[in-house]
Amino acid sequence: MTDQPTVRPRIAAVVVTFNRLELLQRLVARLREVPGVDEILVVDNASTDGTGEWLAAQDGVRAHTLTENRGGAGGFHDGLAWAMDVGADLAWLMDDDGLPDADSLGTLLAHRGDFDFWGPVVVDEADPGRLVFPIRLPGGTRVVHRMADVAAAAPDGVIRDVVIPFNGVLVTRDLVDRIGLPREEFFIWGDDHEYRLRAERAGGRIGTIVDARVCHPSVGELGTPMMFGRTTYNHSPSDLKHYCMARNNLLNLRDYRGWPHALMFVAKTVWFYTFTRPRPARLALSARAMYAGLRGDFTGHRRFLR
Repeated sequence: MTDQPTVRPRIAAVVVTFNRLELLQRLVARLREVPGVDEILVVDNASTDGTGEWLAAQDGVRAHTLTENRGGAGGFHDGLAWAMDVGADLAWLMDDDGLPDADSLGTLLAHRGDFDFWGPVVVDEADPGRLVFPIRLPGGTRVVHRMADVAAAAPDGVIRDVVIPFNGVLVTRDLVDRIGLPREEFFIWGDDHEYRLRAERAGGRIGTIVDARVCHPSVGELGTPMMFGRTTYNHSPSDLKHYCMARNNLLNLRDYRGWPHALMFVAKTVWFYTFTRPRPARLALSARAMYAGLRGDFTGHRRFLR
């Protein structure tokens, strides 16, 4: 660990929310307890469940309500810009459904100076020994799902070059100045990964701090086995999520890994919905999403919004 800067940073917690008032209330209550948070900035994606009214009555919380739901990508785009506008040295980015431990920020700040983009592990609130978002260890293909495996892989308490974006992560002003804001047009799925890839390409120092923790509701098993268990596919029953995933993931692979990886993703999609989960309609949806992304059309997901 390098010597830490002596000047206390100005920290803005940035929360993006949409129609999850109870979870937002839980999170805001926790953020009020965390030492070192100078601003609590909430971007409301045009919620219809009373979120706006509740936020308007809160002291010490600043809220910005969007005119329409622009997804997590649009919310974090505006929220990170807002944090920079209010003079934050560090933005602490999170969705409304996570709950950082009260000491999570302090644990992360102990590594300030070592990283530009770093964050906690994200564990299942019902089973804290299980990761909600599995971690692919650097330098290989091994993916770990349990905290015991994470700890074993990080004897110094840090997994370098890995971060789970927008779930309690810290981003420095310097990195934002270098790489800009998240891609708001992605709407959901892949915007966080693209931001990490962009940071990596720019030489950003990235890491996960094993002793810092955010609890999160389970999202089920990410990655459905396919090709006789040799690989997995991010299948979702939601047409909205799948459309955005197919479109955005293809672009991320093309832009950051090259056409061979992008074409492998196309082949995986064809295999999955032909043999693993035969669904001709989903194949057609995938093709439309991918073609739209390659054309630079980021409007197709709107047909699935309610």
